[in-house]
Amino acid sequence: MITKNIMIVGVGGQGTLLTSRILGGLMADAGYDVKISEVHGMAQRGGSVVTYVRYGDKVAEPIVEEGQADVMIAFEKLEAERYAHFLKDDGVLIINDERIDPMPVVTGAAKYPENILEELGRKYTVYSINAMETAKKLGNPRVFNLVVLGLSAKHMDFSKEAWIKVIESKVPQKTIEINVRAFEEGYGS
Repeated sequence: MITKNIMIVGVGGQGTLLTSRILGGLMADAGYDVKISEVHGMAQRGGSVVTYVRYGDKVAEPIVEEGQADVMIAFEKLEAERYAHFLKDDGVLIINDERIDPMPVVTGAAKYPENILEELGRKYTVYSINAMETAKKLGNPRVFNLVVLGLSAKHMDFSKEAWIKVIESKVPQKTIEINVRAFEEGYGS
């Protein structure tokens, strides 16, 4: 199998690291060689966080080069725009339709770009979901990342059952039920 490349982008505290561990566990369970690399910006202060997950028969290094990502999972729209150049031309972009203003926007030094989803949709295959709204309806906004992962899972070659098995093994025991429900909501959207 040719190596597949997945990127997860977001801001600190959005669950990018847990999501990468779920993906890595899923792919390892399927018998693939998996490499994960976590790049932390100012994660504790809402800065960019990027995680690379690469899998295949034999993966040499964990970093995804520009123009090589097959799938990008973005937990925030501006982060999707910031890292979209890492996608292959036929890459798939799964975006949580949420706006989190970075510090330059908060201070008035910059403006948040308009029409991000539409602009990205001109070049890439884009699937978007308002995962925060769904997570709030479930009663726990912290599980929005599993809603996004559920939507992402529909565009990858693993069974829903395999995903759920790994989620159950990677999230804290007391949160299994709500995380699986969040995943299923995203998967069903």
